[in-house]
Amino acid sequence: MKQQILSRIENKSAVIGIIGLGYVGLPLFLRFAETGYRVLGFDTSREKIAKLSAGQSYIKHIPAEQVAAAVASGLFEGTADLSRAGEADALIICVPTPLNGHREPDLSFIINSVDAILPYLRPGQLISLESTTYPGTTDEELLPRLESIGLTVGENIFLVFSPEREDPGNGSFTTRNIPKVCGGSTRNCLEVGLALYSKVIDRMVAVSCTRTAEMTKLLENIHRAVNIGLVNELKIVCDAMGIDIREVIAAAATKPFGFTPYYPGPGLGGHCIPIDPFYLTWKARSYGLCTRFIELAGEVNTAMPDWVISKLMNALNDRGLALKGARVLVLGIAYKKNVDDMRESPSVVLMDKLLKKGAMVDYSDPHVPIFPKIRTYSFDLTSIDLTAENLAGYDCVLIATNHDDFDYELIFQHARLIVDTRGVYREPCDKVVMA
Repeated sequence: MKQQILSRIENKSAVIGIIGLGYVGLPLFLRFAETGYRVLGFDTSREKIAKLSAGQSYIKHIPAEQVAAAVASGLFEGTADLSRAGEADALIICVPTPLNGHREPDLSFIINSVDAILPYLRPGQLISLESTTYPGTTDEELLPRLESIGLTVGENIFLVFSPEREDPGNGSFTTRNIPKVCGGSTRNCLEVGLALYSKVIDRMVAVSCTRTAEMTKLLENIHRAVNIGLVNELKIVCDAMGIDIREVIAAAATKPFGFTPYYPGPGLGGHCIPIDPFYLTWKARSYGLCTRFIELAGEVNTAMPDWVISKLMNALNDRGLALKGARVLVLGIAYKKNVDDMRESPSVVLMDKLLKKGAMVDYSDPHVPIFPKIRTYSFDLTSIDLTAENLAGYDCVLIATNHDDFDYELIFQHARLIVDTRGVYREPCDKVVMA
């Protein structure tokens, strides 16, 4: 069985099935199609399948031309029918792993996907999980399910964990040139996983087991979460002391060793950094361990929107205005600059808190023209054009995401008050409050 799938991978007759065509699955499908593999893309959204099949992209930083080229090549087919899983030689799972209401791992998207394809699996396939999760998920949740239908992992079916490392909007690093970690449930599994991914990824990083690969992804994101929590806390300290935290970071970054700059903001956004650390926290509790650094960083980062709101309230108060009834324009509702990705965006948390305190809130974001329906929040709003007249009509402009498309000189000239959470305006003045 191993030699059979290795041969199909080598001669590119293998069919690659990708389950979940979002920010991770879509770039992966494009990369496999680009290198000559036939790709079968699965997604529960028939609207997404229809757009992709028409050569359209629904993710702003992924050009429609790339999708159209893959479709025109005849190598891509999209479907919502998971009963076709048996047609694929490799099935790569790229589904969300959110937290539930108790900040505990929600593996329902993974489990439901695996359970849905189980009746259609066959000997000789590779199953790869890319969704971020806690150490043990692949071997504790997926392996028993595969073997429950009479397959033997490592002999006639192969199982790996290879965490996604996508960075939406990053022009320097793409699916192809980001080194890819891979761990297998057995040595045979690892060999098959490396053979597949090495055809589309420039550099593979093999690790000893799936748990190591799972922990590697968590360490990457915990590293960022803890360091961002540190600079967010230092921002509050520096603010009280009248020190510009960004000037401090810039000066410290001149040290050629032993320091990596991280930058403060209004909170944490994206699917990974605000969520993934709590997967390890939850799993560690089952070993009787407390992950104090992770939880403290989470507390600091989660509290940042409230600190920003307090700065905004004080700034309005200094001008004789109350937050209740004030008109506030939030600039940028994506979680990071120059993308349309709103997952866990702190901008949306800020909007919600402002509304609950009685403010009248609008937003402007060239990447998100209409506020979408998302899991936690739903506002009936569309993006406001940044004109001199519009800017002058708000009591406060809150810079939450610093898109390059914003005309910051226009904003400075016509806004009455600017609360800047991203350090756009390096010199505070009567009009600009750093937050």
